[in-house]
Amino acid sequence: MKNLNNKFFCILISVTLLITTFAQTNQFPVKRVETPETWSRDGWNAIEQAKKVKIRKGKAKNVILFIGDGMGITTLTASRILEGQLRGESGEENRLSFEEFPFSAFSKTYSTNQQTSDSAPTMSAIISGIKTDEGVLSVNQNVVHGDYQTVKGNETTTLLEMAEMKGLSTGVVTTARLTHATPGACYAHTCDRDWESDADISTRSKDAFIAKFPDIARQLIEFPFGDGLEVAMGGGRPKFLPKDEIDPEYSDKKGERLDGRNLTKEWISKYKDSNYIFDKKGFDEIDSRKTKHLLGLFDRSHMQYEHDRPKDKAGEPSLSEMTSKAIDILSNNKKGFFLMVEGGRIDHAHHDGNAFRALTETIELSNAVRTALSKVNLDETLIVVTADHSHTFNMGGYPIRGNNILGLTQEVDGKGMLEEKPRTDKNGKPYTTLNYANGKGARGGERPKLTQSEVTNPDYKQEAVIPLSDETHGGEDVAIYATGVNAYLIRGSMEENWTFYVMADALRLKK
Repeated sequence: MKNLNNKFFCILISVTLLITTFAQTNQFPVKRVETPETWSRDGWNAIEQAKKVKIRKGKAKNVILFIGDGMGITTLTASRILEGQLRGESGEENRLSFEEFPFSAFSKTYSTNQQTSDSAPTMSAIISGIKTDEGVLSVNQNVVHGDYQTVKGNETTTLLEMAEMKGLSTGVVTTARLTHATPGACYAHTCDRDWESDADISTRSKDAFIAKFPDIARQLIEFPFGDGLEVAMGGGRPKFLPKDEIDPEYSDKKGERLDGRNLTKEWISKYKDSNYIFDKKGFDEIDSRKTKHLLGLFDRSHMQYEHDRPKDKAGEPSLSEMTSKAIDILSNNKKGFFLMVEGGRIDHAHHDGNAFRALTETIELSNAVRTALSKVNLDETLIVVTADHSHTFNMGGYPIRGNNILGLTQEVDGKGMLEEKPRTDKNGKPYTTLNYANGKGARGGERPKLTQSEVTNPDYKQEAVIPLSDETHGGEDVAIYATGVNAYLIRGSMEENWTFYVMADALRLKK
């Protein structure tokens, strides 16, 4: 027993020394032994596995579309590294769940009048197959932004609408407001993405308000195709509640609708076997076998970041949990389903210049994809994972393998070994591996002398070059990943709207 205790004590001392060393050097260990032989072996194994990839052709019963809003290439790279490092690994060798998919492509994200696009035209292209102008949802480029009179006759039919017309079940799940651009494009047609409630229209266009042009929340409830959406979950409660209605989570807050309509009650009265929920308790109590229509509005605006979710007053389900519940409900339809799942807050964290939350939101999207994979049969399901656009998010310097992706940049010396101190700029000040081309992180004047504890804090805003109130989108291509039925059609360099046609063809929706 004494020898065992001594052995345990020695192991404990060794682990403590390792942890201390990593904390001091900002390094994470490479978990496996790597040699020239391992790289050769892995390369040949990858080729052999690629030869064995199953090409699934034919008709899909189900299609699941995952949108990482703002999930550019740098976001993917940094997120995979962070996920590995959160497990105590170096991270570079890690793969997000959908990076294991056998088929991928690049998506060209320009819109009809933007080189670098916003989410409205990009999601409209993905979900309806028609590229359009900035700021509008699921209408073609003949619509004038903000002019409601140009909408009629220029609506573009969405994949969700086509699925409902064919008798499939449909769902929209997001961590953003349910009326935000990406989810809104699935079921609404409008000349202004910001017309989320009638109060928004009143503020932005008196003419459209007087004409009672339908706001996005109203279009969700009045959805005219099939038997309506079976699942709709996200944030944005005030858009659905009248201005004198007290919020169920915050007693000092109210709704914002001016027409007096309580759209949550209308949802319940419109659909048989339906439910409306606003907190985690209600979510957990939903019986997916008995629920035919589910509306979940879990926050007043966007849902909490995954990092902050445990602190929410009423509690919120994770994106993975919402994905699981949605699939369970939609699977009740033997004809199949279409589901759109958005990791909407990747985009918001980037706009705020906060890499930590952008990356952890991406990791949760990966978790949601993994959840979906565990619940469907890929012989009858197509899963597509992509982004609507990128951000001005950069990864630079020459950090050593395993360098903390959120930390100061430490490089290798002339012999390929770790340098003692972080690299510095021409003024002798250290810098981080991750930064932005523009945004809130532009300090002005001289750069501060950054410390490791400062830059690895979850609230830290990475440095930016150009000072702006919010960081902007990036215009480069984004990735598309696919697996399942007809996934092989995702390949090469694709126009963003082509993704729609792969999904529509898989479901055998008419041209």
